[in-house]
Amino acid sequence: MKSTPAPLLSLAHVTVMRGDRPALHDINLEIARREHVCILGPNGCGKSTLIKTITRECYPLAREDSRISILGRERWDIFELRSLLGIVSPDLLASCTTDATGRDVVLSGFFSSTRIFPHHHPDPGHLALAGETLARLGIAHLADRAVAEMSSGEAKRTLIARALVHKPQTLLFDEPSTALDIGAQLQLRHTMSELAQSGLGILLVTHHVSEIIPEIERMILLCDGHILADGPKSSVLTEEHLSKLFGVPIRLGKHDGFFHLY
Repeated sequence: MKSTPAPLLSLAHVTVMRGDRPALHDINLEIARREHVCILGPNGCGKSTLIKTITRECYPLAREDSRISILGRERWDIFELRSLLGIVSPDLLASCTTDATGRDVVLSGFFSSTRIFPHHHPDPGHLALAGETLARLGIAHLADRAVAEMSSGEAKRTLIARALVHKPQTLLFDEPSTALDIGAQLQLRHTMSELAQSGLGILLVTHHVSEIIPEIERMILLCDGHILADGPKSSVLTEEHLSKLFGVPIRLGKHDGFFHLY
């Protein structure tokens, strides 16, 4: 009998402190591999802390009833873990605004860094995969361009290539449309949909309802470090839930599978 793969993420009674206050409080959550999920909430609700907990930049309080496992394991070499996840975040974009080229940034995905340093030694296989991934995203022409000379949309697509180059099972998008103009936002949504349709798991963390692609099947609403609602998009993404989540009256519209607020 074929065993069920361990989930991407399993949290039981997890509390994570940021300073002297809990950013996540007694969270219970399980996300399957290759699942398409959006975690939605206002600024300061704990979304980025959750991402940093997954990538082991933040650690939960040690308690007898608390447990966290990622891909079925409770202990990880963080470099090994990050090689199995594809991460696109504003923090990475800020770290990449240097003279590093597009190729360097993509290659850095093999080393859990944001550029190629002297002690890194990409082999021909790495170089071939970097070229293939840049071409897959339609940005092969950015291979030799410095990130500092790219538009925000080009830089974001380069980060997506970095996240994809080591062939992860799941991509984590943290506020992906930050600093993007309307055209770049539309390109990003199209790219995310294509990646979801290719079979990759998508974990989208955002406060923008407009970023939720049609392929997202499950919504988790996060408010003040607590899960307000968790379930199918059709039943969770409602005007009532969103008004409670953001603390203002909200009207929700939908067009071609995408949502907007007014």
